[in-house]
Amino acid sequence: MLIDSHCHLDYYTPEDLPGVLARAAAADVGQMVTIGTTIEQSQRLPALIEGRDNLWYTVGVHPHHAHEAPIPSPEFLAELASHPRAIGIGESGLDYFYDKAPRDIQADNFRAHIRGARLAGVPLAIHARDADDDIATILREERDRGGDFAFLLHCFSSTRGLAEAAMALDGYFSLSGILTFPKSGELRDIARDIPLDRLLVETDAPYLAPVPFRGKRNEPALVTHTAKVLGEIRGLSSAELADLTTTNFRRLFRKAA
Repeated sequence: MLIDSHCHLDYYTPEDLPGVLARAAAADVGQMVTIGTTIEQSQRLPALIEGRDNLWYTVGVHPHHAHEAPIPSPEFLAELASHPRAIGIGESGLDYFYDKAPRDIQADNFRAHIRGARLAGVPLAIHARDADDDIATILREERDRGGDFAFLLHCFSSTRGLAEAAMALDGYFSLSGILTFPKSGELRDIARDIPLDRLLVETDAPYLAPVPFRGKRNEPALVTHTAKVLGEIRGLSSAELADLTTTNFRRLFRKAA
């Protein structure tokens, strides 16, 4: 069984979602985590997954939305994450590519989510784009000030420098369809060097469909293509890669074990 550790199931229409979930089951993608991007949207996710025991969710504010409402307190985020099906906080982080929110507000939002994850005892799903140095600095500062916290660099496609900084902090890495793109040779080299016990897979669906579906709408069933490429990179069979990433998922997301 594979687990899609990061997708956006509420981005599908109510009419489309049953088919998306059925195709995931047919592809042996047994569980999925749907991700919070604003507080209001995060609060709607319990209703989306109700009655679907193979679905989990996270709560958080994406850096694109960090300026749209007051930054939630760590205590408020921890309370949201106390729901039995809420297994993480995020996605939060920094995005200097689009720069939709002022960078100081993104940083304050990111720090609040780190502290909320530490309070709740759940991992943080991190969005990092063109902000590697500041992501690494904030992770180190927050660890030094407040103690350890678990985190996952979702949809990892950053530099080796951030990968090494995250590995030094015992972070986890989730690989998406970007791993399969022809021009992602550097990312494949980094994926070859990440410790095996730190690897997960995801889709970020409905975005970033892997080859040979690039440019089309992504969905959790297609995580099998990313897993195949990751298995080839690490010399693992499909079954071994599925076992490995599922074990890693359950170690990181303890509430889903």
